[in-house]
Amino acid sequence: MAKKQFAVIGMGRFGSSVARAISDMGFEVLAIDSDEGRVQDIVNIVTHAVSADSTDEEALKALGIRNFDVVVVSIGQDIQSSILTTLILKDLGVPRIIVKAQNELHGKVLNKIGADKVIYPERDMGLRVAHHLVSPNIMDFIELSSDHSIIEMQAVPQMIGKNLKQLDVRAKFGCNVMAIKNNGKMNISPNADDNIKSDDILIIVGANKDLQKMEIHYANG
Repeated sequence: MAKKQFAVIGMGRFGSSVARAISDMGFEVLAIDSDEGRVQDIVNIVTHAVSADSTDEEALKALGIRNFDVVVVSIGQDIQSSILTTLILKDLGVPRIIVKAQNELHGKVLNKIGADKVIYPERDMGLRVAHHLVSPNIMDFIELSSDHSIIEMQAVPQMIGKNLKQLDVRAKFGCNVMAIKNNGKMNISPNADDNIKSDDILIIVGANKDLQKMEIHYANG
């Protein structure tokens, strides 16, 4: 089975880090940017790097963009170019188009014109940083929707030695412990009688407002 082929348009900080990461995983990556300097910076890292205007349909056709399985559009501040590029890719029949949005309005437009996934790297990073600042025991934060998320939470002293029934995060905060990680092993159906150990990481799902209540409760001890 042939490996997926990726193209990344826009070699700013986010686009170049995505291109580098995919390339490091052993996949073919075509990097595209209108700035020749940025292309030169990435040329030795990806499979191919070219200077091209992504709002030029003929230029994208000439690069065979429709043959790529996934195209990531990571155009900096130029929202108009981001939208036009997405429209062209959609029109050319690219199977999966992932686009970086600058803000919510930009994201709404991208969804309407057919982007398969819209990502908000600055906003998402801001959320992660905020969670780490409020509660240092929050190791990761994954947004499922605008209202619900999953957090990975390092067991705090007031949890250790108690079981899930005693903690009762569902009754207290309206959240559910989906799994417990320990030394790389994942218990995906923890028992109510399972005791929490000091090196456990709890994977918890819930409404954002409920998770926030729980985070603050445990952060304050």
